[in-house]
Amino acid sequence: MNQLIPIELNEQQEPTVSGRMLHEFLEVSTRYNDWFNRMQEYGFEENVDFCSFSSKSTGGRPSTDHAITIDMAKELCMIQRTDKGKQARQYFIAIEKDYNSPEKLMARALRVADAQLKALQPYAEFGKGITTSDGGILIGEYAKILNNADIQIGQNKLFAWLRGNGYLIKEGERRNQPMQRYLEMGIFELKEKAVNIGDAKIIKFTTLITGKGQKYFIDKLRAYNG
Repeated sequence: MNQLIPIELNEQQEPTVSGRMLHEFLEVSTRYNDWFNRMQEYGFEENVDFCSFSSKSTGGRPSTDHAITIDMAKELCMIQRTDKGKQARQYFIAIEKDYNSPEKLMARALRVADAQLKALQPYAEFGKGITTSDGGILIGEYAKILNNADIQIGQNKLFAWLRGNGYLIKEGERRNQPMQRYLEMGIFELKEKAVNIGDAKIIKFTTLITGKGQKYFIDKLRAYNG
């Protein structure tokens, strides 16, 4: 299709046309700003039918332009009641027909699906880390899993966050051990290990984050990291 007037896709991947380019093509004698303000009196709404943006004029100064939907562009062409308006309207009808063709609809659906899969990929990587872990995991290991989920937080920073938010004990001999209520919730578990020091045997405790805890913290840490 010959491009009578350049078409751009907005953030929603919908075709739009520059108000100034349409004004120029229609050979409207009225100054653009005055013409567009008058056209708005037909009930067009900003951020629905058009969006304003700044563009460089021929003199180098910024000037206001508008990204107009195809529906609005067709109506503007009808309002002009000129041969140029009729020509442009037929062009926009062809653009709309092409945009809504089965092939284009399928292509857009595939792009949306691909974007959704990419957005979910960090969660998939995170889930993979959970399912492959045997029971609870060390907090340092959890930090590595979080990195795979695009949550950049190291082991020390994660420990500090857990202490600062009241999940782990801050001071004393039990520093970095879970608060009792979070143990009872099943978010953490304590691993006991007997250690021989000379003739004495002492019990050391290691804090582990359970699978439930890993899921519990993911959104909280994503918000914190964001």
